[in-house]
Amino acid sequence: MNEQDLIKKLVECAYLEGDFVLRSGRHSKYYLDKYRFETVPELLGAIGEKIAIAIAEHEPDSVRIAAPELGAVALAAAASLASQLPFLIVRKQAKGYGTSNKLEGISESGELVCLVEDVVTSGGAAIQAVEAVREAGLVCRTAVCVVDREEGGSDELARHGVRLWPLFRASDLQKVAKSAASPHG
Repeated sequence: MNEQDLIKKLVECAYLEGDFVLRSGRHSKYYLDKYRFETVPELLGAIGEKIAIAIAEHEPDSVRIAAPELGAVALAAAASLASQLPFLIVRKQAKGYGTSNKLEGISESGELVCLVEDVVTSGGAAIQAVEAVREAGLVCRTAVCVVDREEGGSDELARHGVRLWPLFRASDLQKVAKSAASPHG
């Protein structure tokens, strides 16, 4: 699926307008419902391939992918299949039974990982995941997300030593949504 078709499908499937409260607590007139695009095989496969390409381009020495639960796990799995890089699941908090791990999957201290995220707004969830990965002794300096809402997340990640590479920006999706809503679109 080419980039224009993919962005069109993302908008058709997951771009919602209304009054929404985001994870950051901010209010927004639009929402990108990640579960709508992460649960459609055609979209998930195409996004996984694009993430794999972005990782190869922007963090070619990465040996693993890391993804915060829950939303980014499907993306990491799709990117893992496309890239053949194993992935880690970063829990919000360590489970209180079994291994009590905060990171699920196999890794070795010092390995370079690339974080995968779905939608980045303020960067809070991504930063928490980066901190957990670093606490486990891994190196993380790059993140790839599906959509950057362009609301400060990229800058906040940069303050934590992580470069964000979005597949799409919210402004790109908004243009497509506006065009689709236009009688001449």
